[in-house]
Amino acid sequence: MKNVAVFPGSFDPITKGHEQIIKRALPLFDTIYVALGVNTTKSYLFSEEQRAEWLHQVFANEPKIKVVTYTGLTVKLCQDLGANYILRGLRNTGDFVYEKNIAQMNAAMVGQVETIFLLTDPSLAAINASIVREIYKSGGDISTFIPNAITLTPPAIK
Repeated sequence: MKNVAVFPGSFDPITKGHEQIIKRALPLFDTIYVALGVNTTKSYLFSEEQRAEWLHQVFANEPKIKVVTYTGLTVKLCQDLGANYILRGLRNTGDFVYEKNIAQMNAAMVGQVETIFLLTDPSLAAINASIVREIYKSGGDISTFIPNAITLTPPAIK
């Protein structure tokens, strides 16, 4: 049986924290699906197409990583892809409480899908996409927070 994981997220934008968790998990899995979730009730700063393109750029040289987009339940995506693991990164205790609850609900729905948590490197723990978006929208330079494969010029502030 192959070890297949799904790393779900909105990646609005992908951060160095996301990238680091995924790359650290590579030795653990045969395939990792980086799954761009689309929530129709959420508004995004960057388009789905742009976010998917960034994911492809960041992981272009990683044959074990596949980029997919999806709507609906992550556990349903896992079933569709034959994935037996959901991969999540934890920056702090707040993340743990939130992710633990989701993992327990997922296990109640689909018992054969296990959630694996990796701790974020302390040097990246303060980075989160919401803060990165706010810095970007305010005209700040976010290059130190996003993967090197992405070039993003701050918007002009009027």
